[in-house]
Amino acid sequence: MLKPQDIVVLLKVLSRQKEKWSYNELAFELDMSASEVHAAIKRALDAGLAVKQGDDILPNSRNLEEFIIHGLQYVFVPKRGELTRGVVTSYASAPLNEYFVADEEPPPIWPDADGDVRGMSFSPLYRSVPNAVKNDPELYEWLALVDAIRGGRVREKQKAVELIKRKFKHYDAIKKSKS
Repeated sequence: MLKPQDIVVLLKVLSRQKEKWSYNELAFELDMSASEVHAAIKRALDAGLAVKQGDDILPNSRNLEEFIIHGLQYVFVPKRGELTRGVVTSYASAPLNEYFVADEEPPPIWPDADGDVRGMSFSPLYRSVPNAVKNDPELYEWLALVDAIRGGRVREKQKAVELIKRKFKHYDAIKKSKS
Protein backbone atom coordinates (compact mmCIF):
# COMPACT_ATOMS: atom_id res chain seq x y z
CA MET A 1 0.00 0.00 0.00
CA LEU A 2 1.41 3.36 -1.04
CA LYS A 3 2.25 6.03 1.49
CA PRO A 4 2.52 9.77 0.78
CA GLN A 5 6.29 9.77 1.30
CA ASP A 6 6.58 7.33 -1.63
CA ILE A 7 5.43 10.09 -3.97
CA VAL A 8 7.81 12.59 -2.33
CA VAL A 9 10.73 10.22 -2.88
CA LEU A 10 9.78 9.65 -6.53
CA LEU A 11 9.40 13.39 -7.13
CA LYS A 12 12.86 13.89 -5.59
CA VAL A 13 14.29 11.34 -8.03
CA LEU A 14 12.51 13.20 -10.87
CA SER A 15 13.92 16.52 -9.65
CA ARG A 16 17.44 15.09 -9.96
CA GLN A 17 16.78 14.56 -13.70
CA LYS A 18 18.31 11.09 -13.98
CA GLU A 19 21.36 12.00 -11.91
CA LYS A 20 22.61 8.96 -9.96
CA TRP A 21 21.42 8.77 -6.37
CA SER A 22 21.86 6.65 -3.28
CA TYR A 23 19.39 5.88 -0.52
CA ASN A 24 21.53 7.84 1.95
CA GLU A 25 21.65 10.91 -0.32
CA LEU A 26 17.90 10.91 -0.82
CA ALA A 27 17.34 10.37 2.89
CA PHE A 28 19.56 13.31 3.79
CA GLU A 29 18.04 15.62 1.17
CA LEU A 30 14.47 14.67 2.13
CA ASP A 31 15.07 14.69 5.89
CA MET A 32 14.01 11.02 6.11
CA SER A 33 15.79 7.90 7.27
CA ALA A 34 17.48 5.68 4.70
CA SER A 35 15.13 2.86 5.69
CA GLU A 36 12.10 5.10 4.96
CA VAL A 37 13.50 5.89 1.51
CA HIS A 38 14.27 2.22 0.86
CA ALA A 39 10.74 1.19 1.88
CA ALA A 40 9.27 3.98 -0.29
CA ILE A 41 11.21 2.79 -3.34
CA LYS A 42 10.14 -0.81 -2.69
CA ARG A 43 6.45 0.18 -2.49
CA ALA A 44 6.81 2.30 -5.64
CA LEU A 45 8.32 -0.66 -7.50
CA ASP A 46 5.54 -2.95 -6.26
CA ALA A 47 2.89 -0.43 -7.37
CA GLY A 48 4.47 0.04 -10.81
CA LEU A 49 5.32 3.69 -10.15
CA ALA A 50 9.05 2.94 -10.46
CA VAL A 51 11.04 0.52 -12.59
CA LYS A 52 14.42 -1.13 -12.27
CA GLN A 53 16.73 -0.61 -15.26
CA GLY A 54 19.98 -2.44 -14.69
CA ASP A 55 21.38 -1.05 -11.45
CA ASP A 56 19.17 2.06 -11.60
CA ILE A 57 15.71 2.57 -10.19
CA LEU A 58 13.74 5.23 -12.05
CA PRO A 59 10.21 6.59 -11.85
CA ASN A 60 7.85 4.94 -14.32
CA SER A 61 6.86 8.23 -15.95
CA ARG A 62 3.67 7.07 -17.59
CA ASN A 63 2.24 5.37 -14.49
CA LEU A 64 3.39 8.06 -12.07
CA GLU A 65 1.95 10.83 -14.24
CA GLU A 66 -1.37 9.00 -14.48
CA PHE A 67 -1.47 8.43 -10.71
CA ILE A 68 -0.62 12.05 -9.90
CA ILE A 69 -3.21 13.43 -12.31
CA HIS A 70 -6.06 10.99 -11.71
CA GLY A 71 -5.59 9.27 -8.35
CA LEU A 72 -3.48 11.25 -5.92
CA GLN A 73 -6.20 13.71 -4.94
CA TYR A 74 -8.44 10.86 -3.76
CA VAL A 75 -5.76 8.93 -1.88
CA PHE A 76 -3.79 11.71 -0.18
CA VAL A 77 -6.40 14.33 0.66
CA PRO A 78 -4.89 17.45 2.22
CA LYS A 79 -5.89 18.58 5.67
CA ARG A 80 -6.59 22.28 5.88
CA GLY A 81 -6.26 24.20 9.07
CA GLU A 82 -5.86 27.52 10.69
CA LEU A 83 -3.88 30.63 9.86
CA THR A 84 -0.21 29.98 10.54
CA ARG A 85 3.32 30.69 9.35
CA GLY A 86 4.97 28.53 6.71
CA VAL A 87 6.00 27.91 3.09
CA VAL A 88 3.58 28.75 0.27
CA THR A 89 2.33 25.96 -1.96
CA SER A 90 -0.16 25.21 -4.73
CA TYR A 91 -1.31 28.22 -6.78
CA ALA A 92 0.56 30.67 -4.52
CA SER A 93 4.05 29.39 -5.45
CA ALA A 94 6.05 28.91 -8.63
CA PRO A 95 5.23 28.01 -11.29
CA LEU A 96 1.47 28.50 -10.78
CA ASN A 97 1.74 31.98 -9.27
CA GLU A 98 2.62 33.23 -12.77
CA TYR A 99 -0.87 32.29 -13.95
CA PHE A 100 -3.08 33.24 -11.02
CA VAL A 101 -3.54 36.64 -9.43
CA ALA A 102 -3.47 36.63 -5.65
CA ASP A 103 -6.83 37.41 -4.11
CA GLU A 104 -7.73 38.50 -0.60
CA GLU A 105 -7.62 34.93 0.73
CA PRO A 106 -4.56 33.86 2.68
CA PRO A 107 -2.45 31.49 0.54
CA PRO A 108 -2.18 27.77 1.23
CA ILE A 109 1.00 27.01 3.15
CA TRP A 110 2.88 24.07 4.58
CA PRO A 111 3.25 24.89 8.28
CA ASP A 112 6.88 25.67 9.12
CA ALA A 113 8.20 27.62 12.10
CA ASP A 114 10.90 29.13 9.88
CA GLY A 115 8.43 30.13 7.17
CA ASP A 116 8.15 33.76 6.15
CA VAL A 117 4.52 33.78 4.97
CA ARG A 118 1.26 33.70 6.88
CA GLY A 119 -1.48 31.65 5.32
CA MET A 120 -3.91 28.80 5.72
CA SER A 121 -2.40 25.50 6.77
CA PHE A 122 -2.32 22.90 3.97
CA SER A 123 -0.82 19.55 4.94
CA PRO A 124 2.22 18.54 2.89
CA LEU A 125 2.44 15.03 1.48
CA TYR A 126 5.05 14.26 4.13
CA ARG A 127 6.12 16.09 7.28
CA SER A 128 9.64 16.88 6.03
CA VAL A 129 8.52 18.56 2.79
CA PRO A 130 8.97 22.17 4.02
CA ASN A 131 12.62 21.43 4.85
CA ALA A 132 13.26 19.30 1.76
CA VAL A 133 12.24 22.02 -0.69
CA LYS A 134 14.47 24.73 0.80
CA ASN A 135 17.47 23.62 -1.27
CA ASP A 136 15.68 22.08 -4.24
CA PRO A 137 13.56 24.46 -6.35
CA GLU A 138 12.74 21.68 -8.82
CA LEU A 139 11.29 19.47 -6.07
CA TYR A 140 9.42 22.50 -4.75
CA GLU A 141 7.77 23.01 -8.16
CA TRP A 142 6.77 19.35 -8.42
CA LEU A 143 5.22 19.37 -4.94
CA ALA A 144 3.42 22.70 -5.46
CA LEU A 145 1.89 21.36 -8.69
CA VAL A 146 0.87 18.16 -6.92
CA ASP A 147 -0.75 20.24 -4.16
CA ALA A 148 -2.75 22.20 -6.74
CA ILE A 149 -4.12 18.88 -7.96
CA ARG A 150 -4.71 17.64 -4.41
CA GLY A 151 -6.60 20.70 -3.26
CA GLY A 152 -6.88 23.43 -5.84
CA ARG A 153 -9.84 24.90 -7.68
CA VAL A 154 -10.73 23.65 -11.16
CA ARG A 155 -8.64 26.20 -13.09
CA GLU A 156 -5.65 25.65 -10.80
CA LYS A 157 -5.92 21.88 -11.22
CA GLN A 158 -6.16 22.19 -14.99
CA LYS A 159 -3.07 24.39 -15.21
CA ALA A 160 -1.18 22.12 -12.80
CA VAL A 161 -2.04 19.08 -14.96
CA GLU A 162 -0.81 20.90 -18.06
CA LEU A 163 2.48 21.85 -16.36
CA ILE A 164 2.99 18.39 -14.88
CA LYS A 165 2.54 16.80 -18.30
CA ARG A 166 5.13 19.23 -19.65
CA LYS A 167 7.57 18.36 -16.82
CA PHE A 168 7.16 14.63 -17.45
CA LYS A 169 7.76 15.16 -21.16
CA HIS A 170 10.96 17.06 -20.32
CA TYR A 171 12.07 14.31 -17.90
CA ASP A 172 11.46 11.62 -20.53
CA ALA A 173 13.52 13.60 -23.07
CA ILE A 174 16.41 13.81 -20.57
CA LYS A 175 16.06 10.11 -19.79
CA LYS A 176 16.31 9.22 -23.49
CA SER A 177 19.32 11.47 -24.07
CA LYS A 178 21.23 9.93 -21.12
CA SER A 179 20.41 6.32 -22.05
